[in-house]
Amino acid sequence: MARYGAGHKQESRARIVAAAGRGFRKLGYGGIGVDGLAQEASVTHGAFYGHFKSKADAFQAAVVAGLQDLREGIEALRATSTSGWIRDFVGIYLGPKRTCDLAEACTLPMLSAEVERAEPATRTAYQTELMSLVAAIAAGLPNGTRKEREAQAWTLLALLAGGAMLARAVPEKALGARIAAAVQQAAIALSDERISRP
Repeated sequence: MARYGAGHKQESRARIVAAAGRGFRKLGYGGIGVDGLAQEASVTHGAFYGHFKSKADAFQAAVVAGLQDLREGIEALRATSTSGWIRDFVGIYLGPKRTCDLAEACTLPMLSAEVERAEPATRTAYQTELMSLVAAIAAGLPNGTRKEREAQAWTLLALLAGGAMLARAVPEKALGARIAAAVQQAAIALSDERISRP
């Protein structure tokens, strides 16, 4: 019988975490069970439980991975953007990431309310990743003290996540687009003010 190396186990876990994230974002924590998560990942129950002791454990891993993906996306934009990374970030967040399928949406607006009801360990892991996310945004702001840039990052992140959540929740696409446009304008004005401050 062939044995798989440690790399295979890590790849398998990452695949299950990504699938769990899609399932939780699409159906919510209460809307999907271990059966659905295993099916989403195309694995057996045994394979699922080989990586996670419970649905709650998989939820924590999915939330952490989703926030890490967002932070890595921000860091990549900061490194490569030629037209201003904040404008690019706001445009992507309230454009393609707002209108994509729920399964592919951003973890922050989709699962934060679920985290509030989660186990303490999940809430602590969420807070740790959220702090890293805010630090990545604050590091890309050119003016102000560290404390001022951190406050600006919290404001920007809350504005975008809240705006995306509201715009997704309304059934009328035109109203969702109006909400997104208003939030995008406010977010860009906020960031421009910070950038232009002496």
